[in-house]
Amino acid sequence: MKDRKNFIGKQIKVARLSEKPPATQQDLSARLELLDVTLSASSIGKIENGTRPVTDLQLIAFAKALKVTPEWLLKEYAMDES
Repeated sequence: MKDRKNFIGKQIKVARLSEKPPATQQDLSARLELLDVTLSASSIGKIENGTRPVTDLQLIAFAKALKVTPEWLLKEYAMDES
């Protein structure tokens, strides 16, 4: 796990970029704001790079904003634990 501070960053980026058209970090920041979660595009970049931790509330908000399940976002964690 090295210096990684979250398990969901890579999956957030995958979900964001798989949208048609791909969502920007700024787009995602605006969606999160509608869910009462304030994260800048810069903070989202740090989360995607694994250098910023994520709270459980943020995990749920990311899942809603990206229309995926929290379990899907934690996919990498499940694979690491296998």
